[in-house]
Parts: sequence; structure tokens; C-alpha cells
Amino acid sequence: MTEITIHTLAADQLDTEAHALAQIMADTVMSGAAIGYMQPFSLAEGLAFFTGQVFGEVRAGRRRLLVARLGGETVGSVQLIIALPPNQPHRCEVAKMMVAPRVRRRGIGRALMQALDAEARAAGKSLITLDTKTGDKAEPLYLAAGFRTAGMIPGFALDADGAQLHATTYMYKAL
Repeated sequence: MTEITIHTLAADQLDTEAHALAQIMADTVMSGAAIGYMQPFSLAEGLAFFTGQVFGEVRAGRRRLLVARLGGETVGSVQLIIALPPNQPHRCEVAKMMVAPRVRRRGIGRALMQALDAEARAAGKSLITLDTKTGDKAEPLYLAAGFRTAGMIPGFALDADGAQLHATTYMYKAL
């Protein structure tokens, strides 16, 4: 079995990972994942997301970007938003958990979530929160990683194909 490695990207590594991250995002959205974007979704849109919204936050120290590599190839990522309002210095949020569809069910998501816990602790956080499409394939992963369900909001967002509204489940994990 090929080894999964997890890396927290430093500012000087972001540009070299941009294309791989954008491809994972495009493949993820096109496979129907509910990560806030609609189909069709292009590689250019993925690049714009990472270079325009994520990389600046990482460089400023407000967000951590973790990548999963399988056999040296970047195949997944997750973000940890660590800069939240002043009344929430103890909390961080998970954002855009993505594993390339062609390599799912190999423990990559689990490895990313384990690394996320360590990253949150290193940032001095004691609570991690996230939201996910209710009933999505990722929900059991989060539960297995120790997250608990806080509640559900019906009709929260459109599916990636725009066909219908889905509920979202809010989850949390105390460290």
C-alpha cells in the first residue's frame, strides 16, 4: 500500500501546489460534493479560489492549509481557519475538506482529519467546528474522527448540480 503523508503548507510552497489543489477542487465539485460551488466548475475557477481567497489567508497566518500526498502526488486538502472573532479565540473551523474522487476510500480523509487535530492544538485551539451536507459521505468520517452533531438546518444550500436544496449538519469536537 502506498504511504499517505500529510503536510501543512508553508507560504513558499503555495504556488507550487496551486494547480494540484485546483484540480482536486474541480474534480470534487464535478463529482457532486457540496463545498459551496456549483457545476460546471473549471480548473480556472479552482485556481482563482486558491490564489484569490486561500493563499493570502495562509500567508497572513489566519488559515492553515494541509495537503495529503499519496506516493508523492497531492490528492487531498483541508483548511483550518484559525482567525475567528475576538470572542472565539479558543475555536477554529474546518473548511473545504477534499479528496480527489479517484483515490477515495483509502484513508486519506481520516489522515487529514487526524493531522487537523494536531494543527488545531498547535494553534492553541480547544474547539473545532464544521458543517457538512446532511447525509453526505463525509458525515460518517467526521463522526469517526470524534466530531459530535450539534444540529441540522434544513434547506441550507443547493446541491452542486442545482437540482435541489439540502440540509446541513453542524458538528463540533472538543480537544
